[in-house]
Amino acid sequence: MSTVTSDCRNPATPPLQDLRIGVLCGGNSPERPGSLASGAAAAKGLAQAGLTGELIDVAEVPVDQFARSIDVALLALHGLGGEDGKMQGALDLYGVPYTGSGVLASATGMDKTALKTLLAAQHIDTPRWAELNPALSTAATLDMIKHSLGYPVFYKPVSGGGSLEAGVAHDQQQMTDLLERAKVHPYERYMAEPLLDGSPCTVGLIEIDGALTALPVLHVRTDREFYDYDAKHDLTLRTETCPADLPDGLTRQMQATAKRVHQLVGAHGVSRVDFMVTPGGRAAVLEINTLPGLSEHGNLATMARAAGISYPDLMVHILRSAFSKPAYLP
Repeated sequence: MSTVTSDCRNPATPPLQDLRIGVLCGGNSPERPGSLASGAAAAKGLAQAGLTGELIDVAEVPVDQFARSIDVALLALHGLGGEDGKMQGALDLYGVPYTGSGVLASATGMDKTALKTLLAAQHIDTPRWAELNPALSTAATLDMIKHSLGYPVFYKPVSGGGSLEAGVAHDQQQMTDLLERAKVHPYERYMAEPLLDGSPCTVGLIEIDGALTALPVLHVRTDREFYDYDAKHDLTLRTETCPADLPDGLTRQMQATAKRVHQLVGAHGVSRVDFMVTPGGRAAVLEINTLPGLSEHGNLATMARAAGISYPDLMVHILRSAFSKPAYLP
């Protein structure tokens, strides 16, 4: 068991054992179940490190109530309202330090079209994309996809996560079905990009003693049509390799690219950058998660273990980053 008594390495960090730590989770986004799981795991990890974390479901306790009772917030939030800068802005207004990125980086990372625009401007490889205009008819949308992207395509919410409401369309009929299904779900904006023939990889990034550190690459294989919600939550539906069984040069390339993406959006403390790796060695950036899942068997924790970092120590590294932000972070 890891025990924390003090932190003399960063004089800006108060003694962690004296802090009232609020582990913010839950909320009302479609990703609420995953956030609750992250929060419970994080609170357990803090306890194993000798710290005390209070679970706070932000759907039940307003910010103006819990802001007065905690010294720092460890964010275990996912999805709309928690990962997109809104909670970060509220905590800034109340003067509560928090883990993860600030408002601007959170919003940019959550909006996949904004992120991909930045990536393209910096010549970082990312699949071509098209945001689907809800004002267009289904026929016009199908025509746009056919001529600008071609089939098959991968379809997903612009500001969603966990592969919720994502899908693959191999032809116009399947695309029509996805468009119809979207009308009854909470996401308002959707996008499409060419479906790459490859397997997903991810690179976790954490701040350790003030230095941004890239964790070993995690390589995922699944027999599902894509790495969907079920595969992400059922270990029997996927096979993970960490460190990834990939050429050293490709591994280093992805770690370096992940750092570039993190720094490009202005992320802080922790993030996870997802890639699609093709058999030919192309590693295309799909997205950045500025608040990656914190479950003990999730991607970030798996990569940390491969780097020799225990789960309680991972929580401590993340917590310390709340006190290493610049004085002003957009």
